[in-house]
Amino acid sequence: MSDLAAFTQHGGRVAAARARFGGENWIDLSTGIAPWPYPVPPVALDRLPEPAELAALEAAARAAFGVPASRAVVAVPGTDLALRLLALLLPAERPARLEPGYAGHRHAWPDAVPWAGGAHDLLVLANPNNPDGRVFERAALLALAERTTLLVDEAYAEADPARSVADAAVADLIVLRSFGKFFGLPGVRLGFVIAAPELAARLRGLLGDWPIAQPALAIGALAYRDRVWADAQRARIAAAGGALDRLLEAAGLRVAGATPFFRLVETEDAAALFLRLARHAILTRPFADDPRRLRIGLPGDATVLARLQSALQEPAA
Repeated sequence: MSDLAAFTQHGGRVAAARARFGGENWIDLSTGIAPWPYPVPPVALDRLPEPAELAALEAAARAAFGVPASRAVVAVPGTDLALRLLALLLPAERPARLEPGYAGHRHAWPDAVPWAGGAHDLLVLANPNNPDGRVFERAALLALAERTTLLVDEAYAEADPARSVADAAVADLIVLRSFGKFFGLPGVRLGFVIAAPELAARLRGLLGDWPIAQPALAIGALAYRDRVWADAQRARIAAAGGALDRLLEAAGLRVAGATPFFRLVETEDAAALFLRLARHAILTRPFADDPRRLRIGLPGDATVLARLQSALQEPAA
């Protein structure tokens, strides 16, 4: 798997895949991002963002997530940056993180130990988790937050918002929400931190006066108010996931983990499967720490599904 290192850090390396394998019309199934983007309206680019527009975006997100008035909602230019800033604001002597887990969590807290249920002053996890899809029940998370500072990354929560703890009023709970995955617009670079007002104020101090670009302010505020589109997106995600499950089962691949946005398959030689799909200009996500696993995102339409099926049916080299 070492020769595929460029593709094991995170998804979305289409340019690197094209340079390595050639081919055109690449299908990116490496990211766990919904392949149906929210329709983007015309946005202004000829002026600075107004504070009222930032406030409107955060209010729309607050309503969509059900955040109580006692908690603060801070818009950030992507949760990856938020993780790194929060690491500066949350010094911990005994930090822990869920493993396997997000590469961003490891980068932000490189000294954190894999969580095994012991006592820690900071615990970082994702719910649902990436890449294995592990899900924590709401009551268990709230109990943890009563005992330690708990950061819950809810990047994939939008497809099943009932599992979210963003609406909880617990002082030492910090919740991250991502915009791009559910709304299919990762290039907007938008996310949110939900936290106690004191921590939120310190985070705003690091972000500066114009943390969110004008297009992201307009698109995000509109999208979070569009509940009809969100319901339709959840239906699309569920349908595509079912179609992917049937295709993987027919190909004899075992699903070892899942979220609504992707499936984690386990096979004896995931690198060989990655390369076979790459020969068909289909990018998936391998993992350096487990050569048996490969993450495959949702096919956006029948054409993508057919190309994936054809590639999986090709005899192994």
